[in-house]
Amino acid sequence: MPAPPAVPQPQTKAGIASAEDGLVVLDGPDGVAVTMTPDAATRTGQNLISAAEIAERQRADKDRSEGQ
Repeated sequence: MPAPPAVPQPQTKAGIASAEDGLVVLDGPDGVAVTMTPDAATRTGQNLISAAEIAERQRADKDRSEGQ
């Protein structure tokens, strides 16, 4: 098995969330799994959406500045 890269690369695959016994389980790439309460999962989801919106604007700004 090849060694992982020295610098972590961004994931392009989305995690899969499921509800089990009153908890939320997020299965991510490479065997990553996180179990959260419903409240923690809700806040995590909101934080992810907010961060994704900011990251999209940052990419758009970078693309515009590089294109000029």
